[in-house]
Amino acid sequence: MTILDYIVDASEPITLIGGGVANLKDLSEARALAPTCVAADGGAALAVAAGVPLAALIGDLDSTTPEVLAQIPRDKRHLITEQDSTDFDKALSRVNAPLILGVGFTGARLDHQLAAFNTLAAFAHRPCILLGPLEIILLAPPHILLPTAPGDVVSLMPLAPVRGRSKGLRWPIDGLPFAPGGQIGTSNEATGPVELTMEGPDMLLILPRRLMAPLVARLLQQDRAQWPVRAE
Repeated sequence: MTILDYIVDASEPITLIGGGVANLKDLSEARALAPTCVAADGGAALAVAAGVPLAALIGDLDSTTPEVLAQIPRDKRHLITEQDSTDFDKALSRVNAPLILGVGFTGARLDHQLAAFNTLAAFAHRPCILLGPLEIILLAPPHILLPTAPGDVVSLMPLAPVRGRSKGLRWPIDGLPFAPGGQIGTSNEATGPVELTMEGPDMLLILPRRLMAPLVARLLQQDRAQWPVRAE
């Protein structure tokens, strides 16, 4: 996709709102870091409830009620009718920003949440942090120094076979062959700041929610926060 194909192209982080479990506090915390908002279909309801203007509403719009839709200007509505992708896919692929904060893509239906994790892997080149009730979830970048404190839970969940290296984890991951149905890394523990280096873009990283703001700052500052576009 070229810059001419993007519905929203921004030089600052964007808050992307989904139709899953989220509240006004979640949206407010995300907007403090990423004021520009885009809704993926049903996420428009939360934006309207919060009185937040949308740069765009993207999706097949089957989850946006007529009452909500009526409050969104027509030129901000972008109907994507194909049914081979989720609304998260449709929105994430059509916005361009250095970082995206996803609100409303966890909780509620488990299949929707798993689909959101799959989308993170499919668009590994597009840094995105999902905000959950207690945690934040992102695809581990090629290299990251995490602003963790001793005792913080650091969970690693592979979406495909992948290896990595670590410093600052109670149980180091060096040399471990992570894979679905095999080695996973839930409930590891930080002994202080954690440094992770991953060999591929297939590891979910789950961290305490309070780390969202410092992690956003870290990802925006470092050069190696982004994977290349996956080969077709």
